Amino acid sequence: MITIIAFIGLFCFLSGYILYGRYLDRKYDIDDGNLTPSHAMYDGADYVPARPSVLLGHHFSSIAGAGPIVGPIVAGIAFGWLPTLVWIILGCIFFGGVHDFSSLIASVRHKGFSIAEIANQYITKRACLLFLAFIWLALVYVITVFTDLTSATFVADGGVATSSIVYIGLAVCFGLSVYRAKIPFWLSSVIFISLVFFFLWLGHLYPINKEYVPAFISNDPAKTWNIVLLVYCFIASVTPVWILLQPRDYLSSFLLYASVISGFIGIMLGGMKMEYPAIVGFTTNLGPLFPILFVTVACGAISGFHSMVASGTSSKQLDKESNTRMIGYGAMLIEGVVAIIALATVMILPFSAELAKIQPIQIYGEGMGRFVSVLGIKSEHGISFGLLALSTFILTTLDTATRLGRYVFQEVFNMKGRGARFLATFATLVLPAIFVLISFRDAEGNPISAWKIIWPVFGATNQLLAGLTLLVISVWLKKKGKNNLFAVIPMCFMIAMTLWALTLLILKFKISIVGGIAFMLFILAILLVIEAIASLRQEKVAIRQM
Repeated sequence: MITIIAFIGLFCFLSGYILYGRYLDRKYDIDDGNLTPSHAMYDGADYVPARPSVLLGHHFSSIAGAGPIVGPIVAGIAFGWLPTLVWIILGCIFFGGVHDFSSLIASVRHKGFSIAEIANQYITKRACLLFLAFIWLALVYVITVFTDLTSATFVADGGVATSSIVYIGLAVCFGLSVYRAKIPFWLSSVIFISLVFFFLWLGHLYPINKEYVPAFISNDPAKTWNIVLLVYCFIASVTPVWILLQPRDYLSSFLLYASVISGFIGIMLGGMKMEYPAIVGFTTNLGPLFPILFVTVACGAISGFHSMVASGTSSKQLDKESNTRMIGYGAMLIEGVVAIIALATVMILPFSAELAKIQPIQIYGEGMGRFVSVLGIKSEHGISFGLLALSTFILTTLDTATRLGRYVFQEVFNMKGRGARFLATFATLVLPAIFVLISFRDAEGNPISAWKIIWPVFGATNQLLAGLTLLVISVWLKKKGKNNLFAVIPMCFMIAMTLWALTLLILKFKISIVGGIAFMLFILAILLVIEAIASLRQEKVAIRQM
């Protein structure tokens, strides 16, 4: 049964890429005769044309993160695998794919500017500032959640920590070999991709276990890893893309593709029995299926964070417009495959109320261990492989999110000069540092991870950002005289679901960190919608007066 489900998912994604992807190509009049920003505005730092394979690696690695793994596992356990699967497939093809494709081409057509700047041009300056504030807050949550998840992974498996550190060094060396030493791209690829997999094996032999990590804060080694990760984010944000971002994401893509392929083959050939129920209930401890499912699966179907990557870094590296479908739409569908594999790790579990207490990372690692064992690899190595792939997802998202936060901060305050990127990066990392270094406790007084506190509002923020991005895209298309129904429908659905979810969060958490943030985001979203409607009405009045 799991094999059939995996085939259905893959068939739907391939069909969507070919049929709906071509439809989007026509809607946006994709033309390689149009000069992209990477060529027109080349600066050797941010605007640098990249090979399609390299840019796909960067984009996919950056957007994936832990979202398509954690979200589907949490939702699958709470509601059952069937509603989660249906949303993943439909969401990727008709919601997330449209969102990512549209964000990328809109930015490319506007000199690589962010979605907020496009809002400035087609709605109002006030809308731009509101959007920038919303984006910056969303990035703070992304950095907080993924820093905490990565440190938890490093503590759980020291081999992953070893391999991840060496992998960053390999990425820098790969960038230098291609861009400075001028070693042929194919030769550098063969050498460094082989080294990545070699050090994956070596890291398992020489793990940096938690007893080797000094615990400076709360006697918790995870806090130390949080500090190390934030320092890494700072460095990665201020360095030119060719030194770390492009080569790291290109190399990581092969590790990520390997995890997707091996996981998929394991599902196909493993003959594993499906034990978890298709439907658990429509109202669970998370809340009602509508709207909670659509904010819990925060990246496996549609994600506002993707628009920040598409219009923040990928649009500045796109070589030609015809690559938009591969980078924007294709990467979203690959993420859908990751989400289905993550959901499959739930399908093979026996139903138990205790599952809700187990870390999603642990469930994913154990599941990948079982899938990879089908290929003759020891289960414990498979678990490490799965966790390293997950931490690679997260690391690439972390430093990309920090760089994007730096862009936004500089844009809001019009910061220029050499020192601006350092100051803007520092400002972006202050709040995440506070969140991950202080200790949180649940209602019973037990210690609880920062990511668990932030996740409910992170999911709602992320999905609302997707809806608001589609709102800006819809206004842009409307003012260009284009049919925008393909963007309007998912926009209305996502805004409705996430405003509903934020209302539930406000009622649940009341006067608290989560409740206060949810209320602030709700108000920001309403103001943006009002600005967009007012802008369209003003245009109608202007047309009538002509």
